[in-house]
Amino acid sequence: MDAAAQAPFIQPIALAKAYRLLNHGPTVLVSAHHDGTDNVMAAAWACPLDFDPPKVTVVLDKATATRALIEGSGAFALQVPTRAQVHLTRGVGGESLADSPDKLVRHGVQLFRMEGQVPPFVAGCAAWLSCRVVPEPHNQQTYDLFIGEVTAAWADTRVFKDGHWTYETADPAWRSLHHVAGGHFYTIGDPVEG
Repeated sequence: MDAAAQAPFIQPIALAKAYRLLNHGPTVLVSAHHDGTDNVMAAAWACPLDFDPPKVTVVLDKATATRALIEGSGAFALQVPTRAQVHLTRGVGGESLADSPDKLVRHGVQLFRMEGQVPPFVAGCAAWLSCRVVPEPHNQQTYDLFIGEVTAAWADTRVFKDGHWTYETADPAWRSLHHVAGGHFYTIGDPVEG
């Protein structure tokens, strides 16, 4: 999806509700920028951590180029990719920028910028969270676990309205991806009231 075509549907989310963008456990795209380099990778281990200020966690292996960019800049973005982006997600998750410098182009990743934000954002996603790293050297080195304070958040109104996901009424192409193993994903299912 073209970033300009999506722009009218991107709306800011109150930070008090930012946790809802990840609470359902989707695979995320992690993007970062440092010293003139942009990169995007997929991560299956990301989740909300705290409400006020909002914080998230994400596991980033030491071998990833994106992690080096995050360590250099102190910032990253998490995005919620959609079913329509399954091949993009698999592609950027299965290749390293170090080995494939053109991976973003080859996998059709379109990046855009938000005013005042360091990391680039991936067009076509359902939601975006801009984060600054909360330094926890022990966790980062021992467990590859990064904590980010969410400084801004946005969602596409075609699938997230009034602080809630609307998967049941949105086009199925907007459903979030959930990685199982070996490039096998599920999409979020139908709602069930408890």
